[in-house]
Amino acid sequence: MGEMLYQGKVKQVWSTDDPNTLEFRFTNQISVFDQIIPSLIPRKGESLNRTTAHWFQLVEAAGICKSHLIEVNAADRCLVRKVAVIKEPGAIPRDMEWVFVPLEVIVRHYLSGSAWRRFQRGELTPEQLGVAADCEYGVKLSEPFVEVTTKFEKFDRNIGREEALEISNITDEEYEAIVKAALAVDDIIEQEAAKNGLIHVDGKKEFALGTNREVVLVDTFGTLDEDRWWDAEAYANGECIELSKEFVRSHYIDTGHQAVLKVARDAGTDEPPIPALPQSVIDETAALYASMFERLTSQTF
Repeated sequence: MGEMLYQGKVKQVWSTDDPNTLEFRFTNQISVFDQIIPSLIPRKGESLNRTTAHWFQLVEAAGICKSHLIEVNAADRCLVRKVAVIKEPGAIPRDMEWVFVPLEVIVRHYLSGSAWRRFQRGELTPEQLGVAADCEYGVKLSEPFVEVTTKFEKFDRNIGREEALEISNITDEEYEAIVKAALAVDDIIEQEAAKNGLIHVDGKKEFALGTNREVVLVDTFGTLDEDRWWDAEAYANGECIELSKEFVRSHYIDTGHQAVLKVARDAGTDEPPIPALPQSVIDETAALYASMFERLTSQTF
């Protein structure tokens, strides 16, 4: 019988009888703005687990890179290869294998979300994004825009390549291999999502370095929690209909909670607790996770 090693916002990590194997247990919790909402979304954990497993299998079959997935051992659980986690910046030895790379890689294909807000504030330029200065929300970027953020700080922070290399202590070649893998994974996601009328807007991924320092895709990705999706037909008609956790974020933006939370964080005062979701939003969110599993994987939920 294993023991719980880590309790995340939506996932638990458990030990197993094998010291090199961990079990991920996905809960039905949901979080936004780094706050766990006191409401459960029925079968959300199953949707995340099965969706990620689907992508892992496609990525490995395409020969893009290895993954840490061993097997799906229950609807909301999976067994994964353990990787070492070293949180101290720059402390990972250059010859260490099966070690987590303490960076989050974000690939954006359309101008939306926080990137749009940063673009409006002038923090991202038209030249960086490859868009016109007077472009509108939702425009497709001329090339995928890759960003890297910190992983073990209180809040994820966008960083440049030089700082990313310092924090992770990986080589330029390993950094390039990780970015190349992230872009190749998104190519697969885009192709599969398009089969069922979806646009893959953006998403984040995490990696480790395995045997011989080969790139290994880890954790979860390509779900409603990590990625943003739009309906392709609506987009063709000029609408950006959110089919992701952004739907829940919008609820708290509309109610004013996000603005109050930002003021508290900026001032360094106690954060206001996040209110529970109305039952109507819970039901709608559960239906979205179920339907999106089917549209992303072409499988029955």
